[in-house]
Amino acid sequence: MTALFSAPAVAAIGATEASGASSLAWLLIGLPLAGFVILMLGGRATDRFGHWIGVAMSWASFAVGVGIIVQLFGLDPEARSIRLALWNWMPALGEGGTIGLLLDPLSMTFVMLVTFVGSLIHVYSVAYMEHDPDRRRFFAYLNLFIASMLTLVLADSYLLLFVGWEGVGLASYLLIGFWNEVPEYATAAKKAFVMNRIGDAGLLLAMAAMLASLGTVRYDGAFAAASGASSTWLTVIGLLLLVGACGKSAQFPLQAWLGDAMAGPTPVSALIHAATMVTAGVYLVVRSGAIYAGAPTAQLAVAIIGAITLMFGAIVGCAKDDMKKVLAASTMSQIGYMMLAAGLGPIGAAFAIFHLLTHGFFKAQMFLGAGSVMHAMDDQVDMRRFGGLAPYMKITWITFAIGWLAILGIPPFAGFFSKDKIIEAAFVGEGAAPWIFGFVALIGAGITAFYMSRLFFMVFHGEARWSETREGREQHPHESPALMTVPMIVLSVFSIGLGAALTYLWDFTEWLAPVVGHHEHHEPVLAVPVIMVATLAVVIVGVLAAVALFLRREVALTPPPANALIRAARADLHQDAINETVAMVPAQALTRGVAEADHGVVDGLVMGLARGTRSLGRVLGTWQNGYVRTYAATTAIGVIVALLVVLATRI
Repeated sequence: MTALFSAPAVAAIGATEASGASSLAWLLIGLPLAGFVILMLGGRATDRFGHWIGVAMSWASFAVGVGIIVQLFGLDPEARSIRLALWNWMPALGEGGTIGLLLDPLSMTFVMLVTFVGSLIHVYSVAYMEHDPDRRRFFAYLNLFIASMLTLVLADSYLLLFVGWEGVGLASYLLIGFWNEVPEYATAAKKAFVMNRIGDAGLLLAMAAMLASLGTVRYDGAFAAASGASSTWLTVIGLLLLVGACGKSAQFPLQAWLGDAMAGPTPVSALIHAATMVTAGVYLVVRSGAIYAGAPTAQLAVAIIGAITLMFGAIVGCAKDDMKKVLAASTMSQIGYMMLAAGLGPIGAAFAIFHLLTHGFFKAQMFLGAGSVMHAMDDQVDMRRFGGLAPYMKITWITFAIGWLAILGIPPFAGFFSKDKIIEAAFVGEGAAPWIFGFVALIGAGITAFYMSRLFFMVFHGEARWSETREGREQHPHESPALMTVPMIVLSVFSIGLGAALTYLWDFTEWLAPVVGHHEHHEPVLAVPVIMVATLAVVIVGVLAAVALFLRREVALTPPPANALIRAARADLHQDAINETVAMVPAQALTRGVAEADHGVVDGLVMGLARGTRSLGRVLGTWQNGYVRTYAATTAIGVIVALLVVLATRI
């Protein structure tokens, strides 16, 4: 295990100043942010065309990104780090308070993913939200989401990253609860918002620890100082950063919000799960590689959390009947793969981003496919009420099948080249760790094949289980309009060829090397061909199990009686109940105790003083009655008392 975690440290950032296309990098954020402002301030006057403003701003941001990445390609690998200084936001933090954008292979990879996939989702949403009276506001929130995520990944410091981090949280809250007239949807939005605040607290504390130990929160200064910093401080920072990543990327134990986030419109689910929100935690860990290189304990914790989450999501995905919640559990599991890889050092970090990139395309494609099915089936999501849809929705079926094969890791689809590399990397190291991580990753691949095949077969194959009427409305499955199918087709092309292109035509790991560091080759504890064959074998077993259970057998319209494990999986392994017992109930008791103490002690003192003052006022008030005789008597008594005091002092 020592060799695995003593990989070369992440290269420190020595960025050059922006020029040419990179000097316009602020437009990457400014354009979608301007779209948000225009659509919100324009109000109902922009309802008829506001959605096209949102689409145009997102594509314009993508165009700027293309220009910048072309400029990076023209530079030597060691020079592919450009900083665009903006202004000094917090002078009290010194150099760490300056605001700037960092353009390097890691940030620009995210820019391309966020703007391209995000723009396709914008196009899809034009048709999907066509009949919603608040479509213009929906596109404003989408633009805000894009702008916030770009702020997060382009920041040159943790300070600006945190601004984007909070912006993503706000945008997700607005979009998850977009139909907040439904109480359950409003609750889901609040749940996501509150659970993410726990992660945010971790990130804030990590920044405070950086200031205390490293003296800055700017990447270049912090990473340079990390090489000589105390391993104890680096471990504390690394663990706190992991708390932040767990909240944003729905990793154990802060993952309970992700399934409920399906309350938002389906394009929101695609955007959260493919290009924004849940990828932010992976970005944070990989970007902080220099800190984790000096904190092997924290790095190991990242890998352990990833391994737990990938199995957690896979088990939950097997038991869900809600099509979107199966995909949500799948995202949780796949992000777990990425976190596991990020905890394996530089080569794992490169594969984490590789899989994040391919996953962004095929997961967006499947979520949009789910939205297409909902469009055809009167917004139903229960897979037990589908079946036999393939002949009615051929484009959706084909594109979804491509995404299904990609996430299974079937060659030559994109997932084969990215996820299998993570499985191979998990088998690298010394001692028991590579065997544990390796077999967890391997078994996870088999379970993924089972529940994703279950989803695919229950929706598109077998006997039709839907009726021609639902709640008095006629149901006629049909293909979605071109504005919805074309984005799915484009995403399918990348789900097929992106993995091979980034492996054979362009070495993606070398592209990221200036940021995540170069790695030494380590042989897995099992031969690579053995790992590949074993992975393909467990995937085939998973598919065959789904065939036997959901194609060869009749699917019941209601879930059959289940054992304790299946019941637990249907209830998200009781994570909500655990959170309630461990966190919510004690917090409520503490709140009640503080409230009672405040009422009994603090309020008691204040009210006692008030009552005493009032009583004294009443006593004194009896003397101030306006009668001359009372005042004369009071004066006389005062004179007598004064004379008696004088007399007493003389004796």
